[in-house]
Amino acid sequence: MKNYLAPLASLLLALLLALPASADPEQAVAATLDAFHGAAAEADEERYLGLMTEQAVFLGTDGSERWQGEAFRSFVHDNFSRGRGWTYRPRERRVSVAADGDIAWFDEMLDNDSLGECRGSGVLVNTASGWKIAQYNLSVPVPNALVDSVVDSIRSGETQMPAATAVAPAAAASTAAPAAQEEIEEEKQEEKKRCPIRHKTVRAADC
Repeated sequence: MKNYLAPLASLLLALLLALPASADPEQAVAATLDAFHGAAAEADEERYLGLMTEQAVFLGTDGSERWQGEAFRSFVHDNFSRGRGWTYRPRERRVSVAADGDIAWFDEMLDNDSLGECRGSGVLVNTASGWKIAQYNLSVPVPNALVDSVVDSIRSGETQMPAATAVAPAAAASTAAPAAQEEIEEEKQEEKKRCPIRHKTVRAADC
């Protein structure tokens, strides 16, 4: 009996050594992100959404763009069902995995034909069916040398938006005497200078 045990043990050891090592979690996370971008480029709705958690959050480049769960799935469906995907090509990425192996976070640099250099960052969770994206944040980095001009452009865009209805009602203004009407208009203009309209909204900023 002993004569058979030694060869059997050697065979088992050889088989174990021949088995591939367990997948590197950082590589697995990177593969999920690559598949995510690939599905977006192909407008593959099922594969794209399948790589996200049920209540995943996607943050777009505009301050108003925050989609979660069903809202993002609806946004994706509206575009992908018409064959309108989006292509972001990763060229640099950093991935970190928590010690327990359940959570990972990343940041990556991307190239896009319209926006140029972009940055993606976010969080993934390790599920029974593999790594899934729980949050993705897409942004467009601004060179420090251009920050002031970009901020000025944003502020200019804010002040040029239509004023809110917080000013005096038109009916009340129309019944005022000409001098009073002129004074009202001057007050309106002064108020606009003090309280610029918030970007993408019709609400005055807090002053």
